[in-house]
Order: sequence, then C-alpha cells, then structure tokens
Amino acid sequence: MLTPREVLTPGALSMLQVIADTGSFAAAARSLNMVPSALTYRVRQMEEALDVLLFDRSSRQAQLTEAGAELIREAGGLLAEIDAIANRVQRVATGWEAQLTIAIDSIIDSVTVMELCERFFALNPPTRLKLRSETLAGTLEALVSGQADLAIGVVMDNNTKTGLHREALGAVDFVFAVAPHHPLAKMPEPLSDQVIRQHRAVAIADSIQHGGASLSVGLLTGQDVFTVATMASKVDAQVRGLGAGFLPVCLAGPYINTGRLVAKRVERTEHRVQSCYAWRKSGKAGNGRALQWWLDQLQAPVTRSSLLGGRHLAST
Repeated sequence: MLTPREVLTPGALSMLQVIADTGSFAAAARSLNMVPSALTYRVRQMEEALDVLLFDRSSRQAQLTEAGAELIREAGGLLAEIDAIANRVQRVATGWEAQLTIAIDSIIDSVTVMELCERFFALNPPTRLKLRSETLAGTLEALVSGQADLAIGVVMDNNTKTGLHREALGAVDFVFAVAPHHPLAKMPEPLSDQVIRQHRAVAIADSIQHGGASLSVGLLTGQDVFTVATMASKVDAQVRGLGAGFLPVCLAGPYINTGRLVAKRVERTEHRVQSCYAWRKSGKAGNGRALQWWLDQLQAPVTRSSLLGGRHLAST
C-alpha cells in the first residue's frame, strides 16, 4: 500500500480541491480532463493511505467528510508554500518575481494605485501583478499570512510582528459626517456619545479571515450598525442618510464642500490614524526587482500623499 507521502502530491491535493469545488466526481473529471474511474481510483488511494474517508458517497453530491475538509484546509497552505518556493527560486535566478501580490487597504486612493500600476507595466516586467482589496486588520493579515508581498495602508502599533519591515505612509484624519437630511445634522455641537449612540452607524467589514483581532473606528457599544464591504459603499451610505460615522477627511472633503455631507464636531477626541506600508524581510537574495520598484515609488512624498487622497501623480 502506498504511504501518505507518496499519494499526497501537489497534483492530488489540487484534484481534491476541484472535486470539492465542483461538487461531484463526474464534474471534476470533466474539469480535469480525466476519466472518472481514474479520478475515483486516485481518491481511493489517498483514503487507503490515510485510512480515512475523504468524501461522503451516500448522496449524488461529493460531500467532504470532516477529515476531507481538514485535509483541504491544510493543503491550501502547502500549495501556497510550494508556489512561494517556486517564486523564490525564480527570483534568485532572474531577479524578477513570478508574481507580486499587493494588499491595498480600502482607505488608499484607487486612482493613484492604478497610475502606479500603469507605470509598472510600462517597464514590461515578467512579473504578474495581483492586487487584493482589504480593510482594517485584514490588510496586515494578508501580508503576515503570506497572501501578499506588500501591504499598503496598514495600521501597525509598536509591537510590529517579527519578519516585517514597515515605513510610514502618513497620517489620516477622520471627520464625523452625516447627510444634511440626517437627524444629527441639526443637532447642537459637539455631539455626545449618548446622542450619537441613538443613531445607526455605517461601518466597513474588517476583511480579516482567521480569527485575529479586528479593528474598528468610532463605533459605540450598543449602537445599531449597518456594515458595508468597501469605503466607497460607506461614503455612499452616509451620503444617502442611511447612517452616520467617521470618514477619512480626504474622502469626505469633496462631499462636505458640495453640501452632500455635513461635518459635525464631537465630544470625543478626533480620530487620527498613522498609516504605513509594510513588506516581509528578504533573505540573502534581497528584494525581488518588482517589490523593490514599488518600494522605490513609495519613498516619494508625492506618491505617499497621493495614496492618502492628495493630488494624483503627474503623468509621465
């Protein structure tokens, strides 16, 4: 009988993921261009080597057992590490990463990010670029978990995790803002927590995935909360009067200037967040050329300002 090490190959683990995703052996076989009997045989080999059932075959659907689900969860990390090893090997050989993944916090100006991407692609690099949209603690988690190589817009305290470099991006000031037709718009200032708590808050869902400590800005205990997925949705919700809350001054400013939002003073200390960008420490080979290009761009004060909602980069 084959051993677990012999059957748990990257190809076999990927095959299990396809079966789980498609929901049936037949559909997975079609997707993988395999004969169904061959696919079934390979799954049975794994089950025999592990002495467990990976799929419940009592129904027409290929449903994972608890053991199967745990194997796929662990397999995801193994496959990611294999990809990371291949990436590192290629970086050592050519200096360019096969792929560079950047986690972008929702507070970061998307137009500036796209301008930087345009400049990067103008170099005609061999590196594939992947952007991840993250929020609050999820931005740092994407970097720490190895799902991103660079994180822009992270909030980090002095207890910086080992293995990471960070540089300041700039300070982000927040303003409490409501629509002009919202009840709080006519309330006398400064607004107390007791008054604010009586009205719905609009909050962005933290994109952290693995049970870590999530972050929030300005929410009060016991307050009704309308949770949205992105910063753009939060601004839209507050413009519509669906709730109140703190917004970055750089994003709220245009709406306040045109009267679509009203800035209100509050009794609490005004919010200011120190935003950073961070990346993992490199080994002896140093940073890949793609990562280093982005780090070089982030050294420019105008780029940092633009990413936090200042003027956009000049075209080149």
